[in-house]
Amino acid sequence: MDRIDTLAALIGRHIPKTGMISTAVARLSLFRADEPTVPLPAVYDASVCLIAQGSKRVALGEQSLIYDPAHYLLVSVDLPLVGHVTQASRDAPYLCCKIDIDQAALADLILAQGNRAPKADLPPLAVYRSDDDLIDAACRLIRLLDRPDSIAALAPLIEREILYRLLTGPHGPSLRYMAVADSHLNQVSRAIATIRGGFHRQLRIGDIAAAAGMSPSSLHEHFKAVTRMTPLEYQKQLRLQEARRLMLSEGASAGTAGFTVGYDSPSQFSREYSRLFGAPPRRDIERLQASGDLLTPL
Repeated sequence: MDRIDTLAALIGRHIPKTGMISTAVARLSLFRADEPTVPLPAVYDASVCLIAQGSKRVALGEQSLIYDPAHYLLVSVDLPLVGHVTQASRDAPYLCCKIDIDQAALADLILAQGNRAPKADLPPLAVYRSDDDLIDAACRLIRLLDRPDSIAALAPLIEREILYRLLTGPHGPSLRYMAVADSHLNQVSRAIATIRGGFHRQLRIGDIAAAAGMSPSSLHEHFKAVTRMTPLEYQKQLRLQEARRLMLSEGASAGTAGFTVGYDSPSQFSREYSRLFGAPPRRDIERLQASGDLLTPL
């Protein structure tokens, strides 16, 4: 059996219906869609995404990329993307595994290799031709789900191998540069972590800049260059996505969801929600419930 067919069989066995699952392997998630989905905005974690069957389109601002079994997606920092499954059916569902990047393990591996990390101009979002060794490692990681007693001992080793494959691949220079403490990619990554850790609160630009080790003007410039958003626009999208999840997954009312994520004005919440998702909260949730569209990003 071809490696990609093996990957598809493994994913399909562990997720037999449309949706996503977080697995017993901490940084491994599996995704399935039995039909194409509508474009949905979401923040994608720094990760590598391997499609075993089907295809998907993601967009960051004006940049649009398609990945499929012949190409993997690499997200170097947490990014606000719009994505939708473009090819899927009940007979040939979209099947994907996402492996989040362990930043501490990545930095440790770079240190162990002793290689310099020169400034890299590679984009933080990119698609590359699939690598047999990378696919093989992903298969071995998923197989651990059938041997839960082995996960604690073996999953970190396989994840380290996957990071090594990425570092020695075409995007390696960018990953190395991101791990350098005073690089702009690393600083933007720290700013993103600060925003994601307190998106429901009023955040001051000065506080975010201080956490990132940048001046407010430098933060604004480099944050927008990487994410195509200002820090406050990024925070707003996080709030609205969390409110959407609360309404769809937990049955919260629009008023409760808006207040929970930091909105004091219901009218402002509804207006900004409609601008991002194309419909007011109640109508959007009713549409999603009727269509069964995935809210999961990858």
